[in-house]
Amino acid sequence: MPTFAAVDIGSNSCRLRIAKVVAHQLRTLHEDREVTRLGGSVFESGLISPEAMANTIQALKRFQRAVQGHGVDQIRVVATSAMRDARNGAAFQAWVKAETGWTMEIISGLEEGRLIHLGLMAAAGSSDEGAAPRPRLGGRVLLVDLGGGSCEITLSEKKRIKETISIPLGAVRLSQGFLSDDPPPPQGLARMRQWIQRELRRAHRKIKPAGVPLMIGTSGTAAALSDACAPGSKSASQRAGKSAGRKAGPVTAQLSGMAATKDVRRLATKLSRMTLEERSAVEGIGPRRAEIIVAGAEVFAELLESFGLPGFRYSPLGLKDGILAQMLAEQDARARAHREFEHERWQSVLATARRYGVDPKQAEAVRAHAMQLFRDLKALHELPVEYESWLAAAAVLRDTGKFINHQGHHRHTQYIVSSSEIYGYTQVQRTIVSAIARYLGKSRPQPGDRALRNIPTAEHKHVHRAVVLLRLAVALNQDRASDVLRVRAKVYPKRVYLELEPGRTGAELELWSLRKEAVYFREVFGRELFATLA
Repeated sequence: MPTFAAVDIGSNSCRLRIAKVVAHQLRTLHEDREVTRLGGSVFESGLISPEAMANTIQALKRFQRAVQGHGVDQIRVVATSAMRDARNGAAFQAWVKAETGWTMEIISGLEEGRLIHLGLMAAAGSSDEGAAPRPRLGGRVLLVDLGGGSCEITLSEKKRIKETISIPLGAVRLSQGFLSDDPPPPQGLARMRQWIQRELRRAHRKIKPAGVPLMIGTSGTAAALSDACAPGSKSASQRAGKSAGRKAGPVTAQLSGMAATKDVRRLATKLSRMTLEERSAVEGIGPRRAEIIVAGAEVFAELLESFGLPGFRYSPLGLKDGILAQMLAEQDARARAHREFEHERWQSVLATARRYGVDPKQAEAVRAHAMQLFRDLKALHELPVEYESWLAAAAVLRDTGKFINHQGHHRHTQYIVSSSEIYGYTQVQRTIVSAIARYLGKSRPQPGDRALRNIPTAEHKHVHRAVVLLRLAVALNQDRASDVLRVRAKVYPKRVYLELEPGRTGAELELWSLRKEAVYFREVFGRELFATLA
């Protein structure tokens, strides 16, 4: 069974979770966390400070030793708000690569919210051996992850995302921008509250949380507030099933008890009048969290009040759990999360196509032929299995560029697809999909092309082959008035035959289009292509 690792490089802290796949579930082997304040200087100057870089590298090298010790098969390293804003982010990415060999992926706020939702929902509804059942989260639920640089708010219904938004209300960002003195000055607090209220009004217009019975808070701020609102009891992490000494087991979704809105408001007011030393002594907060808890508590209090919620429950799950759940879903077709992940990803592709006015009937015909050719020519193209879904996405999205201009629309398609927020696809994966959809006109992929620049060199050969398959699928759908043609592929050592069964209006245009592709087919696959009528 494979072992996965997820690293979350946040604006306030770095987190590691290592999990092994056991019986199609994730079983936690190791966890680690280090406060590095990567975003501290970013939110002031726009640059990551050398000290923050060095602290983060030190933490990542410790994580690396744990990853190596557990024999991890696959790792994904994700960075969030601070790296999205940092002007010197590329230099830090290069440093991480040089020190650890890891490729740091910078994800958008919306992708961050999607992964947090995935982590929580994938772990809900079952239980560890001997433990209480995990809560079932099939109704309307509001998920709030308040990190160092941003706050992701997601409305979930029947375990599906209805809406999600990322707003710049991170605890480190707000502390750096408004709370320069200790205790925080009244003027700074007033300006911060105005900023928070403005951003939450924007979130409210999109989320529309009326009637939501449950809010779940994730991240360290939520844990600290949950602890501080229930002094004398077990900590939020212990109540949520994340005590440090528990045996390795499936990732849990246990929730803490309710932290009532009135208690959160009372606590936020109390903390804003305390010194750093006094805040550090509050149960559940501690010295490092005390530096940023005033801002975090104010966001939670304002959010609960403005959204009309009775309170929130804390969950220890978060971004790293969503990363692991997606890795499991991609690798294990029998995992419970696989079907949900594939459905969500494909719905996002279709939503993007609709947004740009793509004809669904024509797109589906091209997709169907592309999938058939992928399967029938598998021995020839030898593409990795993940290219099947990437080719399907490229087939559906290939005409999005016409939304901008019909002339040169292939170039516009490449830009739209690579820049769009398509859930479930990393930036590199979206770039590969955009490159496959790019070369459907007269141009061919060339070294140094803008479309290939951000794709790993090892993938260029695969992109060339996927482009050929999509060009053939497009050629099979030239006459939009005809019914869908049937095609059979026969592969021989030196040639490939495509036999067409013509529709009601014939197949002359399709035959002509396929024969035009023969030269490029021979360049890529080294075999002759013959298109004939069956």
